Amino acid sequence: MERSPFPYDRLVLRELEPGDVTAVHGIYGSPAATEHLSFTPRSVAEVRAIVDRSRESARAVPRQEYALGVVERSTDELVGFGRLALDPHQQRAATLGFALRPASWGVGYGRETVGLLLALAFGELGLHRVWAARAPLNTASARTLLAAGMTEEGRIRGHVHVRGAWRDSITYGILREEWDGRASH
Repeated sequence: MERSPFPYDRLVLRELEPGDVTAVHGIYGSPAATEHLSFTPRSVAEVRAIVDRSRESARAVPRQEYALGVVERSTDELVGFGRLALDPHQQRAATLGFALRPASWGVGYGRETVGLLLALAFGELGLHRVWAARAPLNTASARTLLAAGMTEEGRIRGHVHVRGAWRDSITYGILREEWDGRASH
C-alpha cells in the first residue's frame, strides 16, 4: 500500500489474518471502544465472522472493501481496525471508518490511521472523494477527522439505530485535490 505523504511512521495497515480475532475483539468487544460506533459490543463469534468476511473481501475482484488491521510498526501488535468501502452510489468515492483499542487512545493513532486510509484511497485506489460519519457526542473523532484534513459537511438526522434509539451522524469529507494540497505543504 502506498505511504501517506505525511510522516506517519508508527503505524502500518495490513490485511487481517485469522490470528487477529482476539485483538479485533479487544476493540469491537469493548464497551468503551464501541460507545460511539453504530453497533454494540460484538461477541468473539461475531468478530471471527467480521475477520472472515474481511479476508473474503480482500480476494474479491473487483475489490469493494478494504477492512484492514492497524498495526504498530515497533511491536507488530494490532491496535486498531480501519475500513474503506467503495460507495456504489458515488463515482470513485468511499466511506471511511476506524476504531482503536482504548489503550491506544490519546497518542495520535487515530489521525495516523485516517491518514493511512486516505493515502490508500487517493494513492493506490485513485479515488476522488472520501467521506466519514461520527456520532454527535464523539468529539475525539471530530478532532481526529479534522486534523487529518477532512471537512465537516453536515448532519444526517436519525441515521443510525443503536442501543434502542435513532442517532444522528455528523459527516465529513475530503476531495482528492484537498488531499494533494495538504501533501504539497
